Amino acid sequence: MPTRGIFDAERFVTSEAVEIELPAASLPLRMVSGLVDLLVVALLVVLLVLLLPTELFLRDAALGQAFVIVLMALVMAGLPIALETLTRGRTVGKLVLGLRTVREDTGPIGLRHATIRALVGTVELWLTLGGLALLVAVTNEKARRLGDLLAGTYVVRDRVRLRLAEGPTMPEALAPWARQADIGVLPDALVVAVRQFLQRSGQLMPEARARTGAELYAAILPRVAPPPPPQAPPEEVLAAVLAERRRRDERRLDRDDALRARVLPKTS
Repeated sequence: MPTRGIFDAERFVTSEAVEIELPAASLPLRMVSGLVDLLVVALLVVLLVLLLPTELFLRDAALGQAFVIVLMALVMAGLPIALETLTRGRTVGKLVLGLRTVREDTGPIGLRHATIRALVGTVELWLTLGGLALLVAVTNEKARRLGDLLAGTYVVRDRVRLRLAEGPTMPEALAPWARQADIGVLPDALVVAVRQFLQRSGQLMPEARARTGAELYAAILPRVAPPPPPQAPPEEVLAAVLAERRRRDERRLDRDDALRARVLPKTS
């Protein structure tokens, strides 16, 4: 089986297993979210009991038992499956706290994931009063309960204020070459990989730094013409390509803004 390149996936992994991913929600946040969901469910059950003709269930024991079974099935599985499927990973508690359930590859969950999480949750959340879920969650860094492990999901913080790092600066020695170079289309995953590598290169071991830099340099080189000067360090070439790419993007955006200002009428 051929091996995949280090930038074939959206989640870039360096030689020291440093990857880009969404921040996982902490266990206390997940517990508070679960309590909010429990309060909402309790409120809905109380309203349902008050609105339905309880005298009918009291007179017919079989009908009352069937009602309780259906109600438990809806509360324990039906409602979570419907909410997480329709909202792509959210419940009321997660919406309040800014959380979301995502796949391991950070993509949105579907019906299959929501169903597995809900069915397993009937055991680890309801039958064990959350004890099993808590025990499993404290044993892993992403606070994943058993349903998450089986469904291949985890809960992330959806309202995170991300601080964007400064882009790489243009090496003065390579500026003349970069300004004249023809830079082709760079895959988004490759750009993210190069940016991450340049930001964290000082934290890598020398062997891993040289190996990862060489792989990224080999990926960038076919997309740039003419090739960089023969003696240029690979890391400086990577920084020059990204810095020039950003400069060209900024100039293009400025031209678009100027054209828009001339064509579109100003609104008061």
